[in-house]
Amino acid sequence: MSRHPAPAPAETGSEAARPEDEKLPLGTAFAYGFQHVLTMYGGIIAPPLIVGSAAGLGGQEIALLITSCLFIGGLATVLQTVGVRWFGSQLPLVQGTSFASVATMLAIVSGGGGLQAVFGAVMAASLLGLAIAPFFAKIIRFFPPVVTGVVITSIGLSLTPVAANWALGGNAAAPNHGSVENIGLAALTLAIVMLLSKLGNAVVSRLSILLAMAIATGVATVLGMADFSKVGTGPIAAFPQPFAFGLPIFEPAAVISMLIVVLVILTETTADILAVGEIAGTKVDAKRIANGLRADMLSSAVAPVFNSFTQSAFAQNVGLVAVTGIKSRFAVAAGGVVLLVLGLLPVLGRVVAAVPAPVLGGAGIVLFGTVAASGIRTLARVEYKDTMNLIIVAASIAFGMIPVINKEFYHQFPTWFQVIFDSGISSAAIMAVLLNLVFNVFTRGTPEHDPSVFAAASDRVIPQSVVDCLRDGDRCEDGRIVDRDGNEVKVEAQGGADGH
Repeated sequence: MSRHPAPAPAETGSEAARPEDEKLPLGTAFAYGFQHVLTMYGGIIAPPLIVGSAAGLGGQEIALLITSCLFIGGLATVLQTVGVRWFGSQLPLVQGTSFASVATMLAIVSGGGGLQAVFGAVMAASLLGLAIAPFFAKIIRFFPPVVTGVVITSIGLSLTPVAANWALGGNAAAPNHGSVENIGLAALTLAIVMLLSKLGNAVVSRLSILLAMAIATGVATVLGMADFSKVGTGPIAAFPQPFAFGLPIFEPAAVISMLIVVLVILTETTADILAVGEIAGTKVDAKRIANGLRADMLSSAVAPVFNSFTQSAFAQNVGLVAVTGIKSRFAVAAGGVVLLVLGLLPVLGRVVAAVPAPVLGGAGIVLFGTVAASGIRTLARVEYKDTMNLIIVAASIAFGMIPVINKEFYHQFPTWFQVIFDSGISSAAIMAVLLNLVFNVFTRGTPEHDPSVFAAASDRVIPQSVVDCLRDGDRCEDGRIVDRDGNEVKVEAQGGADGH
């Protein structure tokens, strides 16, 4: 566990030694924590909905899966943010059911293994991931700004289609999917976020996402676009029953395929840890990454006991940290407590689930765009002159966007390949790391000056003798030099070369 010093006596309590250690009033922390829950709620309930339906479960059984995922997500978030010895990065990272494992879980279910084989594969692969987590932490030296900038930018760009799908309605089979009303509700949410962000009150500005979602949901209710009828259906309180679907079954093929997913999750979580560290302006070293990855894998290994799946950091919540400027890990820990409560009180979970998808879409546009903007800001610090960094950035981002733009691109490839490269984030991360190794680490064979057409052009230089000839008011218009009165200044050729 990464150690942090206590605040100095002279401090007022509003700031700690590290930005993420800032202590917030309890009510404020839970307000920001609840905002984190709203941001990731749709993502955390999607995998159990999809897998449960594929496994032929009924409504109550799927509800149990959802409750279990909320409960485990809360435990994992508290572990990641608060941390114990060797476990937890102590960064503002929200944990939840990883969407990267959905395709593999569906393959296991359709192969006849059922949910028991899924749980067995998740448990075994996560324990293997726990063993190799320290190795992944050692690769931090291969993540210079040219790599982290690419990864952070790709996270934001890869999540943008999620916001677009929410704005359309979230359910492609619904008759109103893509309606003007849905998109209009998303646009209203976006407009409210912008309006609240512009207000002078700092608290209102920082809570703009939460307040905008609440206001837009109220408008949707008046317009008949929000359905709260199912809130009273089902138990009010319930504890997730361990092994509710039977003991796990360990099938070798299922474990191997899930191990590939775990490698992808380790890659993405490493990227998220680096991203939130960059946004929070705090130091992230190999030890801290190892602690975060171990928390990921331990949570994933325990998850099947309570009928849940692989856990990972949620990239969309990294965007929320950037938007609100609230870097305190305790605010996110409060969100973990909220997830725990939702997991124990299904009725509250059903209330949150009633937030219309277009409202989430309007907020998501800001959140995910902010992640991409943070990556661009990192890339702006990269040195491009006389290096191959430009081609690293160009090829990596484009490669990462291929599966985002065309979901069928890798359709004919083996399942294990699809699991890795169907993720725009992992695709961009892998390409950026490899190209950085080729061009910046193993430099033999790469010219030191003007290495290729992809290298950034050299800075333009104007001779001092030219500047000395200029008078007050002289300027350049359409390639001509004119004086203060607009009269063209004659340029003479010297030494056989054109004067410029």
